[in-house]
Amino acid sequence: MSTSARRSDPPAAGTVTVSTGRRTAYLIVLVVIPLVAPAAAVVAVWGWGIGPRDLVIAALMYAVSIFGISVGYHRLLTHRSFRCRRPLRIALAVAGGLALQGPVSLWAAEHRRHHKYADRPGDPHSPWAYGDSGRALLRGLLHAHMVWFYTARRRSDRRHWVPDLLADPDIRWLDALYPVTAAASFLLPAAAGGLWAGSWAGAWSALFWGGLVRYAVVHHVTWSVNSIAHTFGDREFDTRDSSSNVWWVALLTFGEGWHNWHHAEPTCARHGVRKGQLDASARLIRMFERVGWAHDVRWPDPRRMAARRGPAADDIEPSGAGP
Repeated sequence: MSTSARRSDPPAAGTVTVSTGRRTAYLIVLVVIPLVAPAAAVVAVWGWGIGPRDLVIAALMYAVSIFGISVGYHRLLTHRSFRCRRPLRIALAVAGGLALQGPVSLWAAEHRRHHKYADRPGDPHSPWAYGDSGRALLRGLLHAHMVWFYTARRRSDRRHWVPDLLADPDIRWLDALYPVTAAASFLLPAAAGGLWAGSWAGAWSALFWGGLVRYAVVHHVTWSVNSIAHTFGDREFDTRDSSSNVWWVALLTFGEGWHNWHHAEPTCARHGVRKGQLDASARLIRMFERVGWAHDVRWPDPRRMAARRGPAADDIEPSGAGP
């Protein structure tokens, strides 16, 4: 991919203009706060530490948020990697909303546009947007990780990218109630901490660790798929983009960091398809399938894997269809 191709003006089709006010809100909520919160956490740990109660609440909120994005927003609703019963579909969408990455229809619209134009003009968050020299790549990594939320003058048009989701009454209802879900993302850990400790101090402490800090960590972890896993790592399968596998990103995102196969086969329910590639999200989907809550799961096809296999995968055996 040439530098000139990467720097070309992106296609405007399927996008809508973002107002200055909305971009300012993105700057505060999706750039400034996710930077300030981890710094505050370091100061808090240095000065007072973190107790087991706050650690448990934050870990549970983190797990719900990551599974909500990975299994709900991403594999189920964006790529339709499996089908499930309505209560589970709604629960997974709500869990994704608790991650505070926007209404599901907007998240899915941006992600589908990313796949269509991955690492080419039109990709909303490619780290190669400014070229491949050292300084340009550093700028591109920052862009892909978080800055694009503010700098993008246009965002994905939901009517163009996710008409299937907009036609779903449940999704429209969840989109409309997203502010309530966002509030619950902070109120739930605060309530849990207050009830557990039996004090307002416990509520405020849990709000900080299980709400604010967890919110920032979840964002940086999932954003690393856009930045780190499109720049560094191994590429076992042939794709037209720079998607790669980064083991520590996969560990933190419950399987999303096995990004190379995902771009080779976006509708596959499992991303870590090689031996040793732990994919916790795929294991959860398999559990849903076994108890009858999920069906029509698109597990990896060894023949398709062999057809897409690149030179780096010549000596690696597939792990099988399921987790």
